Amino acid sequence: MMAPEALNLGFELHVLAEAEDVSAARSVPDAPVGDYKDLDTLRHFAKGLDVVTFDHEHVPNEHLSTLISEGVNIQPRPEALIHAQDKLVMRQAIEQLGLPNPRWAKVKNVAELIAFGDEIGWPIVLKTPRGGYDGKGVRILDDAQAARDAADWFANGALLAEDKVNFSRELSALVARTPSGQAKAWPVVHTIQVDGVCDEVIAPAQDIDPAVAEAAAAAALRIAEQFGVTGVMAAELFETPGSGAGFVINELAMRPHNTGHWTMNGSVTSQFEQHLRAVLDLPLGETRELGLTVMKNYLGGENQDLYSAFSAALGAAPEVKVHAYGKSVRPGRKIGHVNVVANTGQTVDELRQRAEMVAALIRDGVKQNA
Repeated sequence: MMAPEALNLGFELHVLAEAEDVSAARSVPDAPVGDYKDLDTLRHFAKGLDVVTFDHEHVPNEHLSTLISEGVNIQPRPEALIHAQDKLVMRQAIEQLGLPNPRWAKVKNVAELIAFGDEIGWPIVLKTPRGGYDGKGVRILDDAQAARDAADWFANGALLAEDKVNFSRELSALVARTPSGQAKAWPVVHTIQVDGVCDEVIAPAQDIDPAVAEAAAAAALRIAEQFGVTGVMAAELFETPGSGAGFVINELAMRPHNTGHWTMNGSVTSQFEQHLRAVLDLPLGETRELGLTVMKNYLGGENQDLYSAFSAALGAAPEVKVHAYGKSVRPGRKIGHVNVVANTGQTVDELRQRAEMVAALIRDGVKQNA
């Protein structure tokens, strides 16, 4: 999704691909296959590039530091990226900034986990510090026995335990920052999760207290500045009306993010164009929304030939924009999304219905009633 934006701006994009058949490799002319965990592979790939950036947070930080010492321009830098790689580091840093955190603790064994749950009250949330996403690496513990049943999670070291926040909905504050310090925020959005996976985004978030929206965007901008983030960053939030700032910070992502896909059609500048501008230290684009927008993901289902339903899907709602990722289909895998921007007078419910209809047609095939 960054490739068309690079083409529009006249930038030459290169991708270090996991395999020859991945969608990114099919979108970019120069896409060598290699292991991002191998330092020599990274050295070879980075040679001659103006900047190296990421579409996930899992490249080893020690390799990035080595590349920087050898003169490679890495954006964001590892000292920023660590806050998206390690949730324990993130929690400590957010606490030091005085920004809204859930109650949390670093726990090294079951006894410490139970003590934390007894102290703040059950249920609690247990997270692996590294590697988790889309609900993976997260476990809800209702009582001390559930904590004992999670003993095997300590095999790789200390874990993050958190209060199970009583929230009204989930939000996302998306921002971008350049190495020279220019920063801009998009409107705060409402995200809807299903089984730990982002399902829908409503942009901007409706019926949100303006003070909460302003504070959430300001918190994300402050994190980006204080951590030295460059490129796009998403701060995933829990809205907590009537308490504290009205939100707490859940997680961070330092890359274009699923909760920002609405910007591809609903904002003056998409997150993908903005990320390119930011990491190259160019002036940032306008982040104003073009209208009320709904994004709907579609996951792999029973329909293995997604394109068999494209004619029906595109004909059913010509105003809905379809973005297919070119990934192989398997149940539960994110393989695309649709965006719909409101015409005059359209409601959120009407937009959600239109987006769901098109997503269902693609996901399930033409048997769906359009």
